[in-house]
Amino acid sequence: MNKFCSAETAVAAIKNGQTVASVGVIGWITPDLILKSLAARFSREGSPRDLTFYFPCGTGDGVGIRGMDHVAIEGLMKRIVSGSYINPVNPATGKRPELMRLIRENAIEAYSWPIGASMHWLREVARRSPGYLTEIGIGCYIDPDQTGGRLTARSTDSLVEKIQFCGKPYLFYPTWKIDVAIIRAGEADDAGNLSFESEALMSSSLALALAAKACGGTVIAQVAHRVRRGSRRAQMVRIPGVLVDHVVLDPAQMMTTEVAHDAAYLGGQPFDSSKIPAVPFGPDKIIARRAAQEIKPGVVSIFGFGASSDTPLVMAEQGAFDNGKIEDYVFTTEHGPFGGLVMSNWQFSANRHPEALLDGVAQFDFIDGGNCEFAALAFAQFDSSGNVNVSKFGSFNPGAGGFIDIAHNARELLFAGTFTTAGLQIDTDANGLHILKEGKVRKFVNTAEQITYPVRDGVINRGQRARIVTERAVFEVTAEGLVLTEIARGVDVRADILDQMEFAPARIVDRPKIMDDAFFAP
Repeated sequence: MNKFCSAETAVAAIKNGQTVASVGVIGWITPDLILKSLAARFSREGSPRDLTFYFPCGTGDGVGIRGMDHVAIEGLMKRIVSGSYINPVNPATGKRPELMRLIRENAIEAYSWPIGASMHWLREVARRSPGYLTEIGIGCYIDPDQTGGRLTARSTDSLVEKIQFCGKPYLFYPTWKIDVAIIRAGEADDAGNLSFESEALMSSSLALALAAKACGGTVIAQVAHRVRRGSRRAQMVRIPGVLVDHVVLDPAQMMTTEVAHDAAYLGGQPFDSSKIPAVPFGPDKIIARRAAQEIKPGVVSIFGFGASSDTPLVMAEQGAFDNGKIEDYVFTTEHGPFGGLVMSNWQFSANRHPEALLDGVAQFDFIDGGNCEFAALAFAQFDSSGNVNVSKFGSFNPGAGGFIDIAHNARELLFAGTFTTAGLQIDTDANGLHILKEGKVRKFVNTAEQITYPVRDGVINRGQRARIVTERAVFEVTAEGLVLTEIARGVDVRADILDQMEFAPARIVDRPKIMDDAFFAP
């Protein structure tokens, strides 16, 4: 029994019109060689055509590891359903991912689901249930009363329904067949038994394999190492070979973008702050320094992609984790690592020096169970009705990622981001913060382009506490609206805050607190 084969052989049996699902978290655990080989087959043969692609999370980053962008080809891709989309400009080409062009030009059917739903939906496929039922997402863009997750005019099917169950409204995601699952692990033997000793995440690998097999489908695994059968203890093998049909060996696969391999992401090593990258001084660092004041030892704290993920790095710079103090903090992300240090940019998702790891589906069980008391998230827009948007703005369609599940279930929320964007320039001196040039885009708007989460509703109806931290001001979200509570020294409240908002705060506290001058020291 030998399941190893070339990538070309593995993708040769994929047929026209099938549904192909793939694991991947930005650059982490992305089976890039197999996705690239599928695209190459289409280029050579013109088949398979009209595939539906299902990515529980944004797969690849469009910069170092292309992932889903490999298969973003008209004719090959008919429909895509994903928990998040990657939008960066590739510095080598100056272009955004090809997938974004297809979406902008309405060339494909495209749907954006919350990652929590995309993970839990796989479990329902695997147990052959009619679908996934949840209240998370009601009142958000995924609600059929809004967009139902549609990103293009071609996306006419209703993949999410709103139903009444036991007198309450719920969102229902009907299941459909997965024909092929493409997953990635660290190691495999000839029988296809997969382990993750050299991978920092598991993500949806097991869930995808179970779902495909429940549908009578095919599972293709990409690994970096071939090992002897029987050489590993059973506890190390997370996916049994009975779930795997083909194994593709890629010794050159990267751990993630810019990281070929770094054992610090696997745990089992003492914390080393000397290898933590410094955050460059600027608005994001000021924000992270202020956000760090909200982080408490012993509280499970979850961080989202974007400005908020700089906060643990700034804390490391400040020495908060020296002398073993990192063990006092419980940091995680939506992708399953616990303990150690949350990273930012392309290293976000896995933690350095983690102590434990859950797979993607179990992590959203943890999140949806209310186990993350504190959440630090980014924001792109905040509107006069108390709604936050990170999922669609301008020509960007990044989707929600894990944002909706995290925001819905945390008790305390912190939204971190600059006051304006696209060209913001600042300076600091002994007199405080000075705005040299405002960003072209306002982030405090009358009406958000999309509702990713209704924050004010959570404050009123579910007792959440929410703050917004920017480089020049801090707001509390209350039942009456935004309340301005803190300002930076040197900032003019009228010119630099109120005039840069499309709506007025509900209130400004008497004598707003002056933000700590240490935040603004280069």
